[in-house]
Amino acid sequence: MTHVSIWGELATVEHELRFVDVGGVRTRVLRAGNDGPDLILLHGTGGHLEAYARDLAGLAADFRVTAYDMVGHGWSDTPDRPYTIDVLSDHLIGLMDALGIGRAHLSGESLGGWVVAWTAAHHPERVDRLVLNTPGNIANRPEVMARMRDSTMAAVRDPSDETVRRRVEFLFHHKEMVTDELVRLRQAVYTRPGFLQAITNTLVLQDPAVRKDYAWSPQWVSRVAAPTLLLWTEHDPTGGLDEADLLLGWLPDARLHVIADAGHWPQWEKVGEYLEAHRSFLLHGKDLS
Repeated sequence: MTHVSIWGELATVEHELRFVDVGGVRTRVLRAGNDGPDLILLHGTGGHLEAYARDLAGLAADFRVTAYDMVGHGWSDTPDRPYTIDVLSDHLIGLMDALGIGRAHLSGESLGGWVVAWTAAHHPERVDRLVLNTPGNIANRPEVMARMRDSTMAAVRDPSDETVRRRVEFLFHHKEMVTDELVRLRQAVYTRPGFLQAITNTLVLQDPAVRKDYAWSPQWVSRVAAPTLLLWTEHDPTGGLDEADLLLGWLPDARLHVIADAGHWPQWEKVGEYLEAHRSFLLHGKDLS
Protein backbone atom coordinates (compact mmCIF):
# COMPACT_ATOMS: atom_id res chain seq x y z
CA MET A 1 0.00 0.00 0.00
CA THR A 2 1.31 3.45 -0.89
CA HIS A 3 1.85 5.67 2.12
CA VAL A 4 -0.28 8.81 2.04
CA SER A 5 -0.05 10.12 5.60
CA ILE A 6 0.15 8.89 9.17
CA TRP A 7 -3.54 9.60 9.66
CA GLY A 8 -4.24 7.75 6.41
CA GLU A 9 -2.52 4.68 7.87
CA LEU A 10 -4.62 4.89 11.05
CA ALA A 11 -7.91 6.07 9.54
CA THR A 12 -9.60 2.65 9.64
CA VAL A 13 -7.73 1.25 12.64
CA GLU A 14 -9.70 1.20 15.86
CA HIS A 15 -7.25 2.66 18.34
CA GLU A 16 -6.89 4.73 21.47
CA LEU A 17 -4.37 7.53 22.04
CA ARG A 18 -4.06 8.77 25.59
CA PHE A 19 -1.65 9.83 28.30
CA VAL A 20 -0.84 7.43 31.14
CA ASP A 21 0.79 8.31 34.45
CA VAL A 22 3.90 6.15 34.88
CA GLY A 23 5.54 6.94 38.20
CA GLY A 24 4.74 10.62 37.75
CA VAL A 25 5.81 10.71 34.08
CA ARG A 26 2.94 11.68 31.77
CA THR A 27 3.43 9.14 29.00
CA ARG A 28 1.82 9.22 25.53
CA VAL A 29 0.46 5.81 24.55
CA LEU A 30 -1.32 4.43 21.49
CA ARG A 31 -3.09 1.07 21.73
CA ALA A 32 -4.76 -0.95 18.99
CA GLY A 33 -6.16 -4.46 18.63
CA ASN A 34 -8.42 -6.22 21.11
CA ASP A 35 -7.35 -9.85 20.86
CA GLY A 36 -4.10 -11.75 20.78
CA PRO A 37 -0.97 -11.52 22.90
CA ASP A 38 0.41 -8.21 24.07
CA LEU A 39 3.09 -6.63 21.86
CA ILE A 40 4.88 -3.44 22.91
CA LEU A 41 6.79 -1.34 20.36
CA LEU A 42 9.69 0.97 21.29
CA HIS A 43 11.09 3.68 18.99
CA GLY A 44 14.66 4.99 18.71
CA THR A 45 16.71 7.98 19.88
CA GLY A 46 14.78 11.24 19.60
CA GLY A 47 11.82 9.33 18.18
CA HIS A 48 8.13 8.88 18.90
CA LEU A 49 5.40 6.28 18.47
CA GLU A 50 4.57 7.41 14.92
CA ALA A 51 7.65 5.44 13.85
CA TYR A 52 5.20 2.51 13.74
CA ALA A 53 2.32 4.24 11.98
CA ARG A 54 2.64 2.02 8.91
CA ASP A 55 2.56 -1.21 10.98
CA LEU A 56 -0.21 -0.70 13.50
CA ALA A 57 -3.06 -1.89 11.29
CA GLY A 58 -1.25 -5.07 10.34
CA LEU A 59 -0.05 -5.88 13.84
CA ALA A 60 -3.42 -5.12 15.45
CA ALA A 61 -4.95 -7.99 13.49
CA ASP A 62 -2.92 -10.47 15.58
CA PHE A 63 -1.79 -8.63 18.70
CA ARG A 64 -2.91 -6.20 21.37
CA VAL A 65 -0.42 -3.54 20.32
CA THR A 66 0.98 -0.79 22.51
CA ALA A 67 3.28 1.90 21.09
CA TYR A 68 4.44 4.76 23.29
CA ASP A 69 6.80 7.71 23.60
CA MET A 70 9.62 6.79 25.94
CA VAL A 71 10.38 9.15 28.82
CA GLY A 72 12.10 12.25 27.45
CA HIS A 73 10.82 11.55 23.93
CA GLY A 74 7.93 12.56 21.70
CA TRP A 75 5.17 14.14 23.78
CA SER A 76 5.88 12.26 27.01
CA ASP A 77 7.22 14.19 29.99
CA THR A 78 10.87 15.23 30.02
CA PRO A 79 12.08 15.16 33.65
CA ASP A 80 15.61 16.55 33.93
CA ARG A 81 17.73 13.47 34.57
CA PRO A 82 19.94 11.26 32.38
CA TYR A 83 17.88 8.78 30.39
CA THR A 84 20.20 5.84 30.78
CA ILE A 85 19.13 2.36 29.73
CA ASP A 86 18.04 1.35 33.23
CA VAL A 87 15.85 4.48 33.47
CA LEU A 88 14.22 3.74 30.09
CA SER A 89 13.73 0.10 31.07
CA ASP A 90 12.16 1.04 34.41
CA HIS A 91 9.79 3.35 32.53
CA LEU A 92 8.77 0.45 30.28
CA ILE A 93 8.11 -1.83 33.26
CA GLY A 94 6.17 0.98 34.94
CA LEU A 95 4.04 1.41 31.83
CA MET A 96 3.31 -2.33 31.75
CA ASP A 97 2.26 -2.13 35.39
CA ALA A 98 0.06 0.91 34.72
CA LEU A 99 -1.66 -0.86 31.80
CA GLY A 100 -2.04 -4.16 33.66
CA ILE A 101 0.28 -6.07 31.30
CA GLY A 102 2.01 -8.90 33.15
CA ARG A 103 4.04 -10.28 30.24
CA ALA A 104 4.43 -9.16 26.66
CA HIS A 105 6.33 -9.60 23.45
CA LEU A 106 8.73 -6.66 23.07
CA SER A 107 9.95 -5.21 19.77
CA GLY A 108 12.38 -2.32 19.83
CA GLU A 109 14.04 -0.35 17.05
CA SER A 110 17.50 1.20 17.54
CA LEU A 111 17.59 2.59 21.12
CA GLY A 112 14.31 0.76 21.71
CA GLY A 113 16.07 -2.53 20.88
CA TRP A 114 18.69 -1.80 23.49
CA VAL A 115 15.99 -1.05 26.06
CA VAL A 116 13.99 -4.23 25.39
CA ALA A 117 17.12 -6.41 25.48
CA TRP A 118 18.14 -4.87 28.82
CA THR A 119 14.60 -5.40 30.11
CA ALA A 120 14.63 -9.06 29.04
CA ALA A 121 17.96 -9.57 30.84
CA HIS A 122 16.89 -7.87 34.07
CA HIS A 123 13.13 -8.62 34.16
CA PRO A 124 12.83 -12.01 32.41
CA GLU A 125 9.46 -12.72 34.02
CA ARG A 126 7.90 -9.83 32.06
CA VAL A 127 9.05 -10.85 28.56
CA ASP A 128 7.73 -13.55 26.23
CA ARG A 129 9.58 -13.12 22.93
CA LEU A 130 11.90 -10.39 21.78
CA VAL A 131 12.54 -8.62 18.46
CA LEU A 132 15.67 -6.47 18.17
CA ASN A 133 15.06 -4.28 15.12
CA THR A 134 18.28 -2.62 13.84
CA PRO A 135 19.46 -2.12 17.47
CA GLY A 136 22.62 -0.37 16.27
CA ASN A 137 26.25 -0.06 17.32
CA ILE A 138 26.52 -3.35 19.21
CA ALA A 139 30.30 -2.92 19.01
CA ASN A 140 30.06 0.45 20.83
CA ARG A 141 32.13 2.25 18.20
CA PRO A 142 32.99 5.85 19.18
CA GLU A 143 32.63 7.14 15.62
CA VAL A 144 29.04 5.84 15.42
CA MET A 145 28.26 7.45 18.78
CA ALA A 146 29.69 10.77 17.57
CA ARG A 147 27.68 10.68 14.34
CA MET A 148 24.44 9.96 16.19
CA ARG A 149 25.12 12.66 18.80
CA ASP A 150 26.19 15.33 16.34
CA SER A 151 23.41 14.83 13.79
CA THR A 152 20.72 14.75 16.45
CA MET A 153 22.01 17.81 18.33
CA ALA A 154 22.35 19.76 15.08
CA ALA A 155 18.69 19.14 14.25
CA VAL A 156 17.45 20.03 17.74
CA ARG A 157 19.58 23.18 18.00
CA ASP A 158 18.56 24.32 14.52
CA PRO A 159 15.22 22.66 13.71
CA SER A 160 15.08 24.02 10.17
CA ASP A 161 13.56 22.01 7.35
CA GLU A 162 17.02 21.19 6.05
CA THR A 163 18.64 19.94 9.27
CA VAL A 164 15.60 17.99 10.47
CA ARG A 165 15.11 16.40 7.06
CA ARG A 166 18.76 15.36 7.05
CA ARG A 167 18.31 13.74 10.48
CA VAL A 168 15.21 11.82 9.36
CA GLU A 169 16.85 10.81 6.06
CA PHE A 170 19.61 9.18 8.14
CA LEU A 171 17.03 6.52 9.05
CA PHE A 172 16.17 5.60 5.46
CA HIS A 173 17.88 3.79 2.61
CA HIS A 174 15.26 5.19 0.23
CA LYS A 175 15.48 8.82 1.26
CA GLU A 176 12.71 9.80 -1.14
CA MET A 177 10.32 8.09 1.30
CA VAL A 178 10.87 10.85 3.87
CA THR A 179 7.68 12.90 3.74
CA ASP A 180 7.13 16.51 4.70
CA GLU A 181 4.79 15.19 7.37
CA LEU A 182 7.57 13.21 9.04
CA VAL A 183 9.85 16.25 8.97
CA ARG A 184 7.13 18.48 10.47
CA LEU A 185 6.43 15.91 13.17
CA ARG A 186 10.08 15.82 14.20
CA GLN A 187 10.21 19.61 14.16
CA ALA A 188 7.23 19.72 16.50
CA VAL A 189 9.00 17.38 18.92
CA TYR A 190 12.36 19.11 18.66
CA THR A 191 10.84 22.55 19.38
CA ARG A 192 8.94 21.49 22.49
CA PRO A 193 9.87 23.60 25.54
CA GLY A 194 12.73 21.87 27.34
CA PHE A 195 13.47 19.40 24.57
CA LEU A 196 17.07 20.53 24.12
CA GLN A 197 17.75 19.46 27.71
CA ALA A 198 15.78 16.26 27.17
CA ILE A 199 17.79 15.21 24.10
CA THR A 200 20.99 16.08 25.98
CA ASN A 201 19.81 13.69 28.70
CA THR A 202 19.19 11.00 26.07
CA LEU A 203 22.50 11.46 24.28
CA VAL A 204 24.49 10.71 27.43
CA LEU A 205 24.29 7.16 26.06
CA GLN A 206 26.59 8.27 23.23
CA ASP A 207 29.24 9.28 25.80
CA PRO A 208 31.63 6.33 26.23
CA ALA A 209 32.16 7.14 29.93
CA VAL A 210 28.42 6.84 30.63
CA ARG A 211 27.74 4.12 28.08
CA LYS A 212 30.24 1.67 29.62
CA ASP A 213 27.82 0.77 32.41
CA TYR A 214 25.13 -0.24 29.89
CA ALA A 215 27.15 -1.10 26.77
CA TRP A 216 26.24 -4.21 24.80
CA SER A 217 28.34 -7.03 26.23
CA PRO A 218 28.06 -10.78 26.76
CA GLN A 219 28.02 -10.20 30.53
CA TRP A 220 24.39 -9.10 30.47
CA VAL A 221 23.20 -10.06 26.98
CA SER A 222 23.83 -13.74 27.79
CA ARG A 223 21.17 -13.45 30.51
CA VAL A 224 18.42 -12.86 27.94
CA ALA A 225 16.42 -16.08 28.13
CA ALA A 226 13.60 -14.93 25.84
CA PRO A 227 13.67 -16.33 22.30
CA THR A 228 14.98 -13.46 20.18
CA LEU A 229 14.70 -12.42 16.54
CA LEU A 230 17.42 -10.13 15.23
CA LEU A 231 15.85 -8.05 12.48
CA TRP A 232 18.70 -6.53 10.47
CA THR A 233 18.89 -4.72 7.14
CA GLU A 234 21.41 -4.53 4.34
CA HIS A 235 21.90 -0.77 4.68
CA ASP A 236 21.69 0.04 8.39
CA PRO A 237 23.97 3.07 8.99
CA THR A 238 24.50 2.15 12.67
CA GLY A 239 25.84 -1.40 12.38
CA GLY A 240 26.51 -4.18 9.91
CA LEU A 241 25.98 -7.92 9.90
CA ASP A 242 29.25 -8.40 11.78
CA GLU A 243 27.48 -6.88 14.77
CA ALA A 244 24.51 -9.19 14.32
CA ASP A 245 27.00 -12.05 14.52
CA LEU A 246 28.18 -10.73 17.88
CA LEU A 247 24.64 -10.91 19.25
CA LEU A 248 24.08 -14.36 17.78
CA GLY A 249 27.10 -15.49 19.77
CA TRP A 250 25.97 -13.85 23.00
CA LEU A 251 22.25 -14.62 23.04
CA PRO A 252 21.23 -18.10 24.21
CA ASP A 253 18.27 -18.42 21.80
CA ALA A 254 18.47 -16.12 18.77
CA ARG A 255 18.04 -16.16 15.02
CA LEU A 256 18.68 -13.58 12.33
CA HIS A 257 16.52 -12.26 9.51
CA VAL A 258 17.97 -9.71 7.10
CA ILE A 259 15.68 -7.34 5.19
CA ALA A 260 17.09 -6.27 1.85
CA ASP A 261 16.90 -2.78 0.37
CA ALA A 262 16.19 -1.01 3.67
CA GLY A 263 18.00 1.20 6.18
CA HIS A 264 17.44 1.87 9.89
CA TRP A 265 13.62 1.91 9.67
CA PRO A 266 12.54 -1.33 7.99
CA GLN A 267 9.17 -0.96 9.71
CA TRP A 268 8.56 1.99 7.38
CA GLU A 269 10.46 1.00 4.24
CA LYS A 270 9.51 -2.71 4.10
CA VAL A 271 6.18 -2.97 5.87
CA GLY A 272 5.05 -6.35 4.53
CA GLU A 273 8.26 -8.16 5.40
CA TYR A 274 8.46 -6.45 8.78
CA LEU A 275 4.92 -7.58 9.64
CA GLU A 276 5.41 -11.12 8.42
CA ALA A 277 8.65 -11.47 10.37
CA HIS A 278 6.82 -10.46 13.55
CA ARG A 279 3.84 -12.74 12.92
CA SER A 280 5.98 -15.76 12.06
CA PHE A 281 8.32 -15.39 15.00
CA LEU A 282 6.05 -14.10 17.76
CA LEU A 283 3.05 -16.32 16.98
CA HIS A 284 4.76 -19.45 15.66
CA GLY A 285 8.39 -19.29 16.73
CA LYS A 286 9.59 -19.37 13.13
CA ASP A 287 11.66 -17.00 11.04
CA LEU A 288 11.31 -16.17 7.37
CA SER A 289 14.75 -17.39 6.30
